[in-house]
Amino acid sequence: MLVHHGSSHIIQTPVFNGSKRTNDYGYGFYTTENIELAKEWACANDQNGYANIYEADLTGLKILNLNSSEYNILNWLAILTKYRSYWQNGSIAERAKQYLQDNFFIDPTPFDIIIGYRADDSYFSFAQDFIAGTISLSKLTEVMRLGKLGEQIVFKSKKSFAHIHFIDAEPADSRTYYTKKTARDREARKAYRSIKQTSDDFNELFMIDIMREEIKNGDTRLQ
Repeated sequence: MLVHHGSSHIIQTPVFNGSKRTNDYGYGFYTTENIELAKEWACANDQNGYANIYEADLTGLKILNLNSSEYNILNWLAILTKYRSYWQNGSIAERAKQYLQDNFFIDPTPFDIIIGYRADDSYFSFAQDFIAGTISLSKLTEVMRLGKLGEQIVFKSKKSFAHIHFIDAEPADSRTYYTKKTARDREARKAYRSIKQTSDDFNELFMIDIMREEIKNGDTRLQ
């Protein structure tokens, strides 16, 4: 398969643990099969960049696919709360993060590859609202589905780095791709505002309900 990594520079040899620990899934080399998304990510700071192109062979690697049917959005959130910073402070938010990590966190250590959505700024703020108890689980799920979330393939283990080989790099012009990125963010926030204004059903699950009722993986209400 071909995967792409958006960056301000050409990266012929990815460095193991060369990223930030505060990325979505901690240390790792973050790629996508979508070269257009890679170019947007390359121009995230309104500067020109590159979509680095690699050939990847995932054969023999242990893969955690958070988008598969055996997992739910709370598994994804539990990993975000572990690694991403800038969560709200406060007793409910703090207890919510701890509850998610105690009951839904999947330790990525045994895995070579993680596949899951990328929490761009807008989606990270939506996740923060759910943790703080201001929106329901169904509304968070709906806005995630309506949006154009990018799926990431993250190379986590040292073993996995031997399965990725540089091919080429395509320039990404910020005049085009920064504009696309900001438009995507605007659309996501507009959809979110529209969903947030709709009335909640009596049976909606909020984070406080999940904690009070001690809901865990496998509960049918999370599907």
